[in-house]
Amino acid sequence: MTGRQKTVLGTVVAVVLAALAAVLLWPEPQRPAAAAPPPPPSSSPAPSPSPTKTIPYPYFTPGTCFQVPRLSNVQQPTAVPCDQQHDAEAIANAVLPDGLADLPAIFRSMTDLCKEPTKQALARTTDGPRHGTSVGLPLEFYRQGERGVTCALTFKA
Repeated sequence: MTGRQKTVLGTVVAVVLAALAAVLLWPEPQRPAAAAPPPPPSSSPAPSPSPTKTIPYPYFTPGTCFQVPRLSNVQQPTAVPCDQQHDAEAIANAVLPDGLADLPAIFRSMTDLCKEPTKQALARTTDGPRHGTSVGLPLEFYRQGERGVTCALTFKA
């Protein structure tokens, strides 16, 4: 091998080694920062749906307006903007106690839990006749540990 060939071969080997080292030692791309943790729960005892938890039944936070199946052509309570026609507005959330055995017990407990928020909301309302209601919690979900319910005011039909 001549001196020139050795130089070319050495240069090629050096370039290949440099490229290999660059590939092997190249830093991993920066990952985006982790999303901020959800805000801490409020000090009130009412549950608030978390963006990371999907509640498998209709559940609305206070101030949410919605359509009701017995009053509108919907299959289940459905949220709508409050500036559109709506049947009800969520006024509070409550947590059912453990140990309820059947749907009548669940509905009695929901009614009891929603009495005071309903009384307070009715005292503040000026936009026509309303009555208190609550969004039902199916027994199957209660048995799975779900306890959050929605108290609402509904226009009388």
